[in-house]
Parts: sequence; structure tokens; C-alpha cells
Amino acid sequence: MNHSAFILAAYLVALAILGGLAIASLVARNKARRELEARGLDRKR
Repeated sequence: MNHSAFILAAYLVALAILGGLAIASLVARNKARRELEARGLDRKR
């Protein structure tokens, strides 16, 4: 039996999920940063 199709599908699903989580995390980070800047609580670098 050739399981490579199932293994490849599992890798692609995991990659899609991790990519989605990374994008969601970056969006939330930018939103929080904008909110802090609006309140004047941002850290100056």
C-alpha cells in the first residue's frame, strides 16, 4: 500500500492550520498595537 498520499495530505492540512494561526496571531498583534497607540500606552522604541 502506498500511504504517501495520506501523509502528504496530513502535512498540507497541518501547514494550512499553522499558517492560518500565524496570520491570525499577526492580525491580533497589530490590532492590539494600534489600540495601545490610540490610548497613548505604546512603548517607544
